[in-house]
Amino acid sequence: MVRVNPIDHDYFPHERRGSFSVIGSTVQRPDAHGHVTGRTRFFEDTAPRALLHLKVHRSTRHHALIDRVDIAAARQVPGVVAVLTHEDVPNNWYTVLRLIGIEPNDEPVLAEDRVLYRGEPIVAVVAETEEAAWEGAGRVVVDYTDLPAVLDVEEALAPDAPVIKQSGTNYFVYEGHHCRRVRFGDIQAGLAAADHVFSWTYGSAPIEHAPTETTGCIVVPQGDGRLRIHSNTQAAFFTLDNTALIIDRPFADLQVVGGTVGGGFGGKVDVMVEPLACIAASVTNRPVQYSYSREEEMQVSSSRAAERIVITDGVLDDGSIVARKIVLYVDAGAYSRHSPYGTTKAAAHFPGPYTIPNVHIDCYCVYTNRTPSSAMRGFGVTIGDFALESQMDQIARELEMDPLELRLKNAYRDGDVKAHRKVASGTGLIEVIQRAADLVGHELAPEYRRLSSTTPREH
Repeated sequence: MVRVNPIDHDYFPHERRGSFSVIGSTVQRPDAHGHVTGRTRFFEDTAPRALLHLKVHRSTRHHALIDRVDIAAARQVPGVVAVLTHEDVPNNWYTVLRLIGIEPNDEPVLAEDRVLYRGEPIVAVVAETEEAAWEGAGRVVVDYTDLPAVLDVEEALAPDAPVIKQSGTNYFVYEGHHCRRVRFGDIQAGLAAADHVFSWTYGSAPIEHAPTETTGCIVVPQGDGRLRIHSNTQAAFFTLDNTALIIDRPFADLQVVGGTVGGGFGGKVDVMVEPLACIAASVTNRPVQYSYSREEEMQVSSSRAAERIVITDGVLDDGSIVARKIVLYVDAGAYSRHSPYGTTKAAAHFPGPYTIPNVHIDCYCVYTNRTPSSAMRGFGVTIGDFALESQMDQIARELEMDPLELRLKNAYRDGDVKAHRKVASGTGLIEVIQRAADLVGHELAPEYRRLSSTTPREH
């Protein structure tokens, strides 16, 4: 239970007192009682008879050709029921965002002739027990020819970098362009007119979601030939549709039973376990569970992307930002997943909640031989906000200016045109900054106290 302070209507006069039923009240989460009493059902609470377990043999290389895969020893392990390779996957190549038109299909369910990251799945072993499945996966033999690995985004974009993607580029192509671009005003003229030009670089490492419940599902064949998928997915329809396309079955043949997710934060929107579990259930005609171990969850589940952001600002002596140039490198890892979409979100979010007349943005979605990244809580925006607001603080220090007043001077107002040519409305940023200053006892000069988000900007 969380108590939220009531809204101060002196600062939001358009809201009528007493019109809220949640804000200012103690509200219990609808699922809280089930969690604390142990009555909440998770996918592993499904306990079908004759349950089989699926485990995966994974790549030990960052980048390599696959010369030979020997599954003979795996088949001989007592309790092993089936061993699956890419030849058992009807439509082995996919990308989770093809459902919204993102192309090409760039990731195999099981590796074919090469691997692009350490931990990439190559062979799936299905057995009577988890121990037998792990033993079988451990006995798979893969011979490799190592290839140069690219582990840095700027190195991946260098002209002499080895191309790791079959599409021919180490970057996602946006409508024929090498990056997602935003152009507004004249960046060169803006920088030339500035009294100061500041440039700093910001970076982040991959961040793992670390959910309490690891990624997993149980697939149960039904008497009518359908497959019931008990999953902790955060995206039930993505899971159903992508799985059906991969296993070449009509959508109506699958039923996804979702519900409780034991921690996700974006890490369970990729379709990773369900297709293989469905194939195994179809081959054996028995229920199959495929769940990540904690080690697998840490190593191969999609993380928040590592990002590198270079921000160059042209600023006048009074703190007005007249030009902002941003270059963003998003490390997608080996495959697309949600990263092309996240990179587009970043481009749309820049240059932040500020009105700047000259903006130049290049956002690269870069492929490297690292674990694929994907969604995590505001992905495409979160790290960018860290960089943008760090930039504002550094500018304030350089100009010896109050950091809140710097933000108030540049804050967008209703009617301002954003860099992606949308008219701002319902902004409220100026009032929020003013109220925040009040709450911490931060004095603002009268000229900044008089500002309003609804007052037209003087040009």
